Amino acid sequence: MSTTTDSRTALRICPLCEATCGLTLTIEGTRVTGARGDRADVFSQGFICPKGASFGAVDSDPDRLRTPLVRKDGELREATWEEAFDAVAAGLRPVVETYGPHAVGVVLGNPNVHTMAGALYPPVLLGALGTRSLFTASTIDQMPKHVSSGLLFGDATAIPVPDLDRTDHLLLIGANPLESNGSLCTAPDFPGKLKAIKARGGTLTVIDPRRTRTAKLADRHVAIRPGTDALLLAAMTYVLYEEKLTDLGELTELVQGLDELRDAVRDFTPEAVAEACDVDAGTIRALARELAAAPTAAVYGRIGSCTVPHGTLASWLVDVLNILTGNLDRPGGALFPHEATAKTPRPAGPGRGFALGRWHSRVSRHPEAKGELPIAALAEEIDTATAEGQPVRAVIAIAANPVLSTPDGDRLDKALDSLDFMVSVDPYLNETSRHAHVVLPPPPPSQSPHHDFAFNHFAIRNQVRYTRAAVPLEPGRMAETEILARLILAATGMHGTDPSAVDAMVIDQTLGKAVKDPHSPVHGRDPRELAALLTGDNGPERRLDMMLRLGPYGDGFGVRREGLTLDKLLDAPHGIDLGPLQPRLPQPLKTRSGRVELLPQPIADDLPRLRDALRQRPEGLVLVGRRHLRSNNSWMHNIPALTGGTNRCTLHLHPDDAARLGIADGGAVRIKGAGGEVTAEAEVTDGIRRGVVSLPHGWGHDRPGTRMSHAATDPGVNVNQLLDGSLLDPLSGNAVLNGISVEVSPTGTTP
Repeated sequence: MSTTTDSRTALRICPLCEATCGLTLTIEGTRVTGARGDRADVFSQGFICPKGASFGAVDSDPDRLRTPLVRKDGELREATWEEAFDAVAAGLRPVVETYGPHAVGVVLGNPNVHTMAGALYPPVLLGALGTRSLFTASTIDQMPKHVSSGLLFGDATAIPVPDLDRTDHLLLIGANPLESNGSLCTAPDFPGKLKAIKARGGTLTVIDPRRTRTAKLADRHVAIRPGTDALLLAAMTYVLYEEKLTDLGELTELVQGLDELRDAVRDFTPEAVAEACDVDAGTIRALARELAAAPTAAVYGRIGSCTVPHGTLASWLVDVLNILTGNLDRPGGALFPHEATAKTPRPAGPGRGFALGRWHSRVSRHPEAKGELPIAALAEEIDTATAEGQPVRAVIAIAANPVLSTPDGDRLDKALDSLDFMVSVDPYLNETSRHAHVVLPPPPPSQSPHHDFAFNHFAIRNQVRYTRAAVPLEPGRMAETEILARLILAATGMHGTDPSAVDAMVIDQTLGKAVKDPHSPVHGRDPRELAALLTGDNGPERRLDMMLRLGPYGDGFGVRREGLTLDKLLDAPHGIDLGPLQPRLPQPLKTRSGRVELLPQPIADDLPRLRDALRQRPEGLVLVGRRHLRSNNSWMHNIPALTGGTNRCTLHLHPDDAARLGIADGGAVRIKGAGGEVTAEAEVTDGIRRGVVSLPHGWGHDRPGTRMSHAATDPGVNVNQLLDGSLLDPLSGNAVLNGISVEVSPTGTTP
C-alpha cells in the first residue's frame, strides 16, 4: 500500500443509507481521511449526515476482513481466493446434485441494495441456480409495500413516492425520516424538505406512538396505539366516502372498484376504531378532511406501518387515500419515479398482473411473495424435517446477518451450525458469517464503483449518477463484482470459468431479447453489433452502459443523439439531472385489467381479520422499535464515531409506566416476549406514549466467535429475540416486529 501523504479529492456516492448523497472524499495515499457533501451533486447538493461524514472510518475499520476465510478442522483460517472458491464449489455442488437446487437457501441482506454488485449479480445467481429458497431482508422490512403495490398496480416494484418538493400537505405514518433519512423514498436532506413544506405554508402530520424528531417538527402529531395503523387509515377512507370528499380527478377512468371499496370499509367508522387506535373520532375525521382539502397532498407510510400484523392492509390504504383524493400520479402528490436504468418503456395496456403464493414454504406453508419466502421461516426450513421436500442444507448468505435481524436468532444460530455447507459474502466475521465454511470479504466502499440501481427507483427526482472507485483495489483484494461472478460459477457447476463470462452472458441474453422486442429502440438489429458498441472498463460498466442505452432516457444505441450512455455519465461527475417526477399513468400499470384495481381479492379476503382487530386490545406493554441516525440496522456498531450518545440500546418507557413498575431511569430491566427475554438499561422519557416501550433493532453483538471488537465493548441486546417468528403478516410474510405485547420488570441490578 502506498505511504505517500499527498492529498487529493475524489467523488463518491454514499452507500450507507437510502439518501444516496454525493460525497467529496479527501484521500491521502490510499486512505480516505475525510468526507464532506458534494455541493455540485445534482441530487443532494451538499447535504451530508453523520454516517456519510464517517465514510473514512467505515472504510478503514481494522476489523474488516482482508482475505478469504476457509474452515479447516473446525476453525476459520485465512486462505487464498483460489482455495476459497475451490471450497465453495466442493461444498455447494454436492448439495445441489444430491438434493436439488431448493436445498440451497439464498439469503440476501439489506446492504445488497447499497452496492452495484449486490444489484447486478444475485438475480443471475438465482436464475442460474434455480432455487425457490430465497429469503431476504424485505420480509422484515418492506414486503407489505411490494405486495400492496403488486395487487393495486400489477407490479410489485411500482411504488409511488411523495413529491416532497411540491406537496402542500404530507401525512407520515410509521415513518421517522429525520433519523432514518427516508426509506422507499430516496431523498437527500429529508429533514430540510420537511422544513421547506412548512416554510411555504404547507402542513406536516405525523402518526407515531413516539414523539420522534420528525413528530416534533409536525403541525399535528397523533400518538396512535402501535399496530392499529390500518384501522385508522380505513376509518379515514370511510370518512372520505361518508362526507363525499372523494375526488379522483384525472384518475377516474383508470380506477376500478370504487363502489366495492366503499362497501368494504363501512364497518370502520371513526367511532368504531377510536378505542382500538386510542385516537378520538374527531381527530380521525379531521385527518381525512385536511387531507381532502389540501391543494395537493401525499400520504407516506414506512417501516412502523409495515412491520405490524396488518402491514399489507396499511400499505394498501396509504395508496387508497392518495387515490381517493386525486393525489396519485399528480405533481405535489405521490408519483412513480422513472430511473435511467429502467427497462425500455412499453405501451400502456393490460399486463400479467401480480400473483401471491405461487409456491409455499415447506414447513409452515407460508405463501411466496415476489419470489421470496419469509425470512422468519429460515430456521425451520433448515432444522425441521417434513414428508415434503428437502430441508435447506446449504446457505449462500450475501451481506446478511439474520441471526440479529430476524426473529428468534437463537434458533437460527443453532440451525446455521447444522448446515452441510455455508458461504458468506461479508466484510466482517459477525453473528451470522461466523457459521460459514467460507467467508468471502468484499473490499471497502472506497475501492468499489457505485451506481444506485435500487434507490433511483424510489428517488423523489429523476437523476442519474455514477462514481468509479475512489481508491485503486488494494493488492490481495478482489472486486465485489468478481467475487459474486465467481460465486455464481462455483454454485452452478462452472467453477474455473473466466468470471467475465457471467457479464458476457447477461449482455448476450439482454440484447438478444431486446432485438426481438418490437417496442425496443434496437428492434431488428444485430445483438453482436450492439455489444461491440458498449463502452466501459469492465463487464459491470458495460452492463451499466447497456442498461442506460436501452432505458427511458438512453440513446437507443445511436437512435437518439442526446440520449444517455456511460460515456456521457462519466463526463458528468456530479450527475445528470433528469427533472422532477412526472405523471406516468397508465404506463406503469401491469394489472390484468390495465387499470388500478382498488380492491384486489387478496385484500378483500384479509379485511375480516382487520374487523376482528376492532375488538382486540393488547395486554400489558406494547413494544415498538426505533431508528438511529448514526446507524443502519446492524452494520455500523463497530465504528466508534457512530456509537455512543443517543445511539444506544436502551429501553424507552414513559415516566408513568416506569413509576408503576418501580423502574428507575438508568436501571436494568428485564423484557420478556414469546421468543425469550433480554435485559437492557431503562431510559425514562415522555417522548413515548403510555403503555408503549421501545428498543432499537440491530444490536446484540455478544456472541462468541465474532471479530467486531468495538461493537463487543457495548453489545446491546437483540430485540428480535423477544419474537418467536410465528407472527407474520399473512399476505406478505413480513415479520411482525412492532405492536408486540411484552412484560417488563426491574431486575434489581445495575445494567
